[in-house]
Amino acid sequence: MNQRGFLISIAGNIGVGKTTLTETLSRRLGWKAYYESVIDNPYLSDFYQDMHRWSFHLQIYFLSHRFRSQKEIVESGEPAIQDRTIYEDVEIFARSLYQQGYMDERDYRTYRDLFYNMVPYLPTPDLIIYLRASVDTLMERILKRGRDFERTIQREYIAYLNQAYERWIKEAQQSFRVLVVNADQTDFVNGDHDLEELINRIKDVLP
Repeated sequence: MNQRGFLISIAGNIGVGKTTLTETLSRRLGWKAYYESVIDNPYLSDFYQDMHRWSFHLQIYFLSHRFRSQKEIVESGEPAIQDRTIYEDVEIFARSLYQQGYMDERDYRTYRDLFYNMVPYLPTPDLIIYLRASVDTLMERILKRGRDFERTIQREYIAYLNQAYERWIKEAQQSFRVLVVNADQTDFVNGDHDLEELINRIKDVLP
């Protein structure tokens, strides 16, 4: 197995701008980008229609897809930028679905067992960039991008995930290098100054 290059993972809630930043940094730094499977995900539409029925299937699909990406990152040996960390799957989404009653205990235990059996084979990110945004900003961006399957997302669900992210990022800072970015006040699409400032922060953190 090849020794990989640096890995930057972009973390944050639904609609915060992870994919945009992944694409922008990949183009600017010349690093390979790995994206979350969203548009081609066969479970997302069903999940948002019936979260109880499809929560376990959705999380298994995400876990499988992200594990495959992690394997490709290691085998390529190239520096990479990843849209969402694999840790968010278990610590944010699966955990929240279980706590809110959308995933039963049997499925949750099975999912966590599978995840932690995979962990020893996963490359750890050299840097996590956490995009933090208010619920108002997230709901506005979700509405603006206009994905049909996201039209039923409830504000309460996004708020719950935001709280879960704040809990998780405090824990993640004990194990990973983390840069926190206020996504309410940054524009990585049109704000060249914001992007250059972030790139300089990345260079200061990575060895």
